[in-house]
Amino acid sequence: MEAPTAEFAVKACLKEIRKQLDEAARVAKAAEACADIGNIDKAVEIVLDLEQPVYEAGRLLDAASLINRLSKT
Repeated sequence: MEAPTAEFAVKACLKEIRKQLDEAARVAKAAEACADIGNIDKAVEIVLDLEQPVYEAGRLLDAASLINRLSKT
């Protein structure tokens, strides 16, 4: 893979990782707020929404790493 193409792709992955983790942080804050007021059941229900953005951020990290590695060969 050519370096400029790889750089563009890795940057796009990193931007999307940040978006996914920002979303996860918002969800975590909402869950924490529920827990702070004593609504543990709702907090757990909300925090389960972390699964998808965290999963997607992990896969994007894998992609960025692979693209970076391939651009070096």
